[in-house]
Amino acid sequence: MDKRSGGWLNGFIGVLIFSGSLPATRLAVQGFEPLFLTAARASIAGLLALALLLLFRQARPRAGQWRGLLLVALGVVLGFPLLSALALRELSAAHSIVFLGLLPLATAVFGVWRGGERPRPTFWRFALLGSLLIAGFALSQGLSASLWGDGLMLAAILVCGLGYAEGAKLSRSLGGWQVICWALVLALPLMLALAVVQRPMTLAQVQTPAWLGLAYVSLFSMLIGFVFWYRGLAQGGIAAVGQLQLLQPLMGLGLAAWLLHEPVSPAMLAITGAVLFCVAGARRAAQAEASSRR
Repeated sequence: MDKRSGGWLNGFIGVLIFSGSLPATRLAVQGFEPLFLTAARASIAGLLALALLLLFRQARPRAGQWRGLLLVALGVVLGFPLLSALALRELSAAHSIVFLGLLPLATAVFGVWRGGERPRPTFWRFALLGSLLIAGFALSQGLSASLWGDGLMLAAILVCGLGYAEGAKLSRSLGGWQVICWALVLALPLMLALAVVQRPMTLAQVQTPAWLGLAYVSLFSMLIGFVFWYRGLAQGGIAAVGQLQLLQPLMGLGLAAWLLHEPVSPAMLAITGAVLFCVAGARRAAQAEASSRR
């Protein structure tokens, strides 16, 4: 398997893991406040990341890499988890998952800005079409029902796209798993302090599903998923592999229906099927671009 194909495979595994994030967060916010949940998941993942870095005796990042790691921490350790957790107090998991279809476009834009990539116009047409399909569906569902929740999800998408692009750029020199580990460790002192301050008065009333949701977002969403995701973006290209995120709504809707018994309408499935076409088109455009450079 060549490097580019490996990038698509690693990216797909990362997206598969991330697809459970919003349903798991939806479960977790039924027992924990969003601010505590954000701090707790980052603290648990940060302690595991610190142990990994010490175990494998990883050298500290260079002085010029800390700024990028700060952007990663602000985007994917603090920004997206907190904003999406707040949004999920207003929205169903199925509704919020629809907004994830905008994430590939955000990642591609930040990939151009921060990663120096220059995809072809054909790629942008497929990326824009997929995002418009998702946004159009969300509008058709009536955003006025929860304008605040939808605004929070849009903000979460923007900061997450920046964190993805910046992390992928750093992965080229620092390594995929090292990037997320150092970002988590960078945020660890603040997250630990916040978790202590925001801790619930009692945990006796927290039900098992909320604990399982916390466990998933801490271990898989916050750490393991990024190991594959950042490696995939670095290998296959930020903008190109980032289009795999268009598959995340399909996977997430299935999990929302299975775990949370939330309704999944035929329209949701139809839109998800349409974005699959966009993913395939974006991948072909990226492959054509790679071939022309050889």
